[in-house]
Amino acid sequence: MIASNSTSHQIDLFNPTDAHLSLRESVAGFAEKEMDEQAKEHDEHETFNTSLFKKLGAELGIFGITVPEKDGGHGLDAVAAVIIHEEMSRFDPGFTLSYLAHEVLFVNNFYHSSNADQRKRYLDKVISAEWIGGMGMTEPGAGTDVLGMTTHAVKKGDRYVINGVKQYITNGSNGQVFLLYTKLDKNAKKMTSFVIESSYKGFSVGKKEEKMGMRSSPTTQLVFEDMEVPVENLLGDENSAITHMMRNLEIERVTLAAQSIGIARRCIDIMCDYTVRHREAFGKKLIEFGQIQRLISESYADYSAARALVYQVASGLSPEVRNSLGAASAKLVATQMAERVSRNAIQVLGGYGYCREYPVERLHRDAILLSIGGGTNEAMQKNIASDLKKMWGG
Repeated sequence: MIASNSTSHQIDLFNPTDAHLSLRESVAGFAEKEMDEQAKEHDEHETFNTSLFKKLGAELGIFGITVPEKDGGHGLDAVAAVIIHEEMSRFDPGFTLSYLAHEVLFVNNFYHSSNADQRKRYLDKVISAEWIGGMGMTEPGAGTDVLGMTTHAVKKGDRYVINGVKQYITNGSNGQVFLLYTKLDKNAKKMTSFVIESSYKGFSVGKKEEKMGMRSSPTTQLVFEDMEVPVENLLGDENSAITHMMRNLEIERVTLAAQSIGIARRCIDIMCDYTVRHREAFGKKLIEFGQIQRLISESYADYSAARALVYQVASGLSPEVRNSLGAASAKLVATQMAERVSRNAIQVLGGYGYCREYPVERLHRDAILLSIGGGTNEAMQKNIASDLKKMWGG
């Protein structure tokens, strides 16, 4: 196994405090014991492991990581969130994506955008995993162009009536509560967000997507037909949701990048185990061949560089401290790296890598989604160039 490079005698970028190291050890142990064996079955059947998700709350207690302790959370930071996503993604990135949708897209976003009454009504339910959460932003005709959304809310007395369709919603078919982005004026470049429940009249789940990867995480449409939402479920002020969205996008991007780190780390472990301990050709271990050395060494170097960037960016993120440039860079570098490393692993294992006996083909399929979700890599390139342009007075 690749070492975490943790030591008590120097500053450790990856485990900056004892709490971070303890978190890593508990999540890594749980993930290897509970997530590895079940991943293949749920990928093949495209099913979500609800009982395992509940165990994340009941046994591991890793919901509400970034929620202050006074409100029932752990009071930890973006580095802690990165640690969890890295360690869990070594074994089941699809299941981890559902965790991300619940913990980052709903819990973290909701907490920092809600008032005391809203927290009292919803926070306990999602931190205990009694309820599973998600977020509705993307639409059939509005992905990267988020301001092109057409989901529309109209205020009528003590209710908002919402109509529209959301697309590619993680946890769409198994969630009870969602943070929903809408417009009040279809022509305005402003958004308004609400907390909605799947029990609301007018709420329905549309088609479930059949995906290339991340198949243990359900992805569906959400459909709203004159859905009535109580006025007290408005998050913040009307037309203020872009601030919520942009703040949350940065921790979303570093946790998606952390998923890429976890995928790459598992692929390197498998490559090393296969070529050093097991496979021989022409009387030599596979690791002795130059072509194999190139694939493994470049994979490890790329992984190490991306991991350092992701943790460095995460260490400076907080709800009060923004870093659009860093978050976009971390996601761009890590997701591209994971695709290369997982593809290298398939090549190193040859026929075994292409077959499902080893998990590298699944990890490669899962890795591809990470270059799309949370803002495509093309959007990351655009954002990086835009931020650099501003820095240079353009």
